[in-house]
Amino acid sequence: MSYTPRLKKKYDEEVRDQLNEQFGYASTMQVPRLLKICINQGVGKATQDRKLVENAAKEMTLVAGQQAVITKSKKSVSNFRLRDDMGIGAKVTLRRERMYDFLDRLISAALPRVRDFRGINDKSFDGRGNYTMGITEQIIFPEISLDDVANITGYDVTFVTSAKTDAEALALLKALGLPFKNQNNTNA
Repeated sequence: MSYTPRLKKKYDEEVRDQLNEQFGYASTMQVPRLLKICINQGVGKATQDRKLVENAAKEMTLVAGQQAVITKSKKSVSNFRLRDDMGIGAKVTLRRERMYDFLDRLISAALPRVRDFRGINDKSFDGRGNYTMGITEQIIFPEISLDDVANITGYDVTFVTSAKTDAEALALLKALGLPFKNQNNTNA
């Protein structure tokens, strides 16, 4: 009796066939799929206080469900008081079941907690089928207690897909449930 995440099951049963009908692939192996989700956080004040990086890594570990890695500087910059090999951020790469679990929690629990949320922007594709979004406050995740947060920072979340074009990746992410902005109603 193995565990299969809800969104993985949805992809296997619905999304793959839907994308195949929409784009008409010759083989089911050509249908785009989500490969990994990378979460990255830079801690700007880490040069003054080393505890901030450790706290950021602990919070990211709680959010991702996987141990976060502290990223280190590659060279010294005296104007920023930055030394070589100093901790300046945290990152984690999610694959397989943990990736689908994080995506499910992001869609169903975290994004609805964002103030004045109207959907995520669909302009942040890189031209090769990958999508990056920014989260301004880490406190939108229910795993993080507001009392334990020293300072509010944000995350960069990158969805890496096997899609060849941005249109294929957009269709994949929409079918998985990411709430993109409705472009038809924006007459600002």
